[in-house]
Amino acid sequence: VQLQASGGGLVQAGDSLRPSCAASGRTVSTSNSGWFRQAPGKEREFVAAIISSGDFYADSVKGRFTISRDDAKNTVHLQMNNLKPEDTAVYYCAARDYYSGSYYNPDIYDYWGQGTQVTVSS
Repeated sequence: VQLQASGGGLVQAGDSLRPSCAASGRTVSTSNSGWFRQAPGKEREFVAAIISSGDFYADSVKGRFTISRDDAKNTVHLQMNNLKPEDTAVYYCAARDYYSGSYYNPDIYDYWGQGTQVTVSS
């Protein structure tokens, strides 16, 4: 199983980005898919997740970010609008083989993408 993240970049505050995570060897329509981020000197933190019971977001991104799933392309997207400098981080996609309600906990995920850098200038 491999997760390939792409779509990061350097943007200005207020701009949008749409990172994607393509999965090979597994089907994204089952179990958990999530996005986490890690800024320099900080711990990895939960951003968003999509599971069978819906999609969930960290308070810091709620209303600005949207996670979605394209089953036909076996891909998970993270639409990021109204980006802020504090959103600057390496963004990682993650996946789990079986359902878990602890979607915010990075330890429950079985697979990780390589990360994609998002930099937001003020």
